[in-house]
Amino acid sequence: MATSEPQPKLSFQQAAIVSGLVSERDYEKVAQTSNSNDPNVISAALVKNGMITEYQAHQLSVGHTKFTLGGYLITDGIGQGGMGHVFKGVHRVMGRECAVKVLPLDKSTADSRASFMHEIRLQAGLDNPYLVRAFDAGQDGNVHYLVTEFVPGQDLRRLIRNNGPLSMNDAAAIVSQAARGLQYAHDLGMVHRDVKPGNILVTPDGHAKVSDIGLATWSMSPENDPRAGKIVGTADYLSPEQIQTPKAVGPLSDIYSLGCTLYYAVTGKVPFPGGDSKSKCRRHCEQTPWHPRKFAPELSEEFVDVIADMMEKDPSRRIQTGKEVAERLEPWANSPAEIIDVPIDRKAWTPPPPPKEPSQIRETPELPELAHSGHGSGNPLSQERHSDSLSAMPPLPDDWAMIKSPQSNVILPIAIALAIAVPISLLVGAIAGFLIGR
Repeated sequence: MATSEPQPKLSFQQAAIVSGLVSERDYEKVAQTSNSNDPNVISAALVKNGMITEYQAHQLSVGHTKFTLGGYLITDGIGQGGMGHVFKGVHRVMGRECAVKVLPLDKSTADSRASFMHEIRLQAGLDNPYLVRAFDAGQDGNVHYLVTEFVPGQDLRRLIRNNGPLSMNDAAAIVSQAARGLQYAHDLGMVHRDVKPGNILVTPDGHAKVSDIGLATWSMSPENDPRAGKIVGTADYLSPEQIQTPKAVGPLSDIYSLGCTLYYAVTGKVPFPGGDSKSKCRRHCEQTPWHPRKFAPELSEEFVDVIADMMEKDPSRRIQTGKEVAERLEPWANSPAEIIDVPIDRKAWTPPPPPKEPSQIRETPELPELAHSGHGSGNPLSQERHSDSLSAMPPLPDDWAMIKSPQSNVILPIAIALAIAVPISLLVGAIAGFLIGR
């Protein structure tokens, strides 16, 4: 049986011209101006002149030539969610920047396509300043994609990992905006089911938008949701009822998850860190997390009470609406706060190639999350890197900032052991030195 010979990789010049990003004439002109035939020099010049982006330059250097999806030109890689890669794009006619979510070819099963189409239809009906808006959807060959507004900045999880925990004012401003966005979705009969820091996008001036509303389900008609009845979400932020009765999930589950998100925002810790997804789920149902002031002593009692009321394990005792969450956070959200500083993001990983390339099939190993942070999901239960969860407040000392560390209980035994371990000769020598000195 004859096997096809592997196609040789295109040179940078060949890939640039075949892609249509650069004409042959423009390429030669830049080469002459640069006085060099070195692809790296020419690539840098093309980027500097604004003819291609850095992302496109890298992809051309490895031989990729397709940068279009329908009417959109792919200009950068944004990230990867549980249901696909997300790219930055621009409409070739309107010139509008956008985010393009692509369902990977190797995950294009009947179920994943159903989930993806469900997400598209849900987002198409949303119009709220605190939710990521959907602009378009389509199919390019066998590639399905969803186009949403591009939100500059970064998600809340990355913001905190880069800059550390937020102040009460900044955290309240961001979470109250997210609460208003969720209230809008709840009023339409929808439940997000995967509220977490990675799904709250924050612009450099502190404006927040909730993304990945595609995990939502029409609570009035769960038969239309391909994930109905399954535990869906991220283990670090799951409500107890999502774990115990996934078929009866409602808006109050989003309130609990948003409370976990607020806990993370001001402490930099998830409510229940460590362990696998199963243990996290058990702790969400049975245990309470460390008091937030253990990690952030400057938090006021009133602010901590809001977190606790959002994370009540009993839904009937929880804050009942997103609107009420925003109202409770208003004293801090309306106070003067510093502008959210978003540093230039250091790209530690190479972005994925544009869709519909052979290398698209090669998936990078997933973190211990089945529903990825950031964009899109639809996979069952997942966990983030660190976890925690709060609910009914545990009994604590009057001064909650002075919580005894578990390590303090072992100081005395260690001291005794060290005393016993000291050689007797050292003790005798010390006594003799004391007597001679006299």
